[in-house]
Amino acid sequence: MRSHKTNAVRILEANNIPHTTITYEINETDLSGITVANKIGTEPERVFKTLVTRGDKNGINVFCIPVTEELDLKKAAIASGNKKVEMIKEKELLPLTGYTKGGCSPIGMKKKYPTYIDETVQLFEEITVSAGIRGMQVKLKPEDLLKIVDGVFAELIF
Repeated sequence: MRSHKTNAVRILEANNIPHTTITYEINETDLSGITVANKIGTEPERVFKTLVTRGDKNGINVFCIPVTEELDLKKAAIASGNKKVEMIKEKELLPLTGYTKGGCSPIGMKKKYPTYIDETVQLFEEITVSAGIRGMQVKLKPEDLLKIVDGVFAELIF
């Protein structure tokens, strides 16, 4: 498995944020977060996926939620100060964030978007998020993730 520094990892290092990278074999036909959790030997509730939405008032917003859950678009809209939000189209992901599906990290996107992290993250000592490529996760403390993305804890899931 190739290991190289992603933008997300470089940002964590530059800010002296303690983290660990975990690489795993990817299966293009199954990019599910539960599969990722199993491959890296972590409880799925601790693996957070990054979802990108467009709000009717303030444009692009980023949400990090456990891979076991679904984003509640009403709660996401409330958290982000929108009347409604909708998921962006998959083809918009790379131009907006610099990342592809299955490898979208909340850290180091092309632009700094408002980022909201589901409040359940606070139940854990450490969680993982994508390191910015498929096949690599980065493990870190929830409060460090919050700090590096300048995020907000919010209620985001059903």
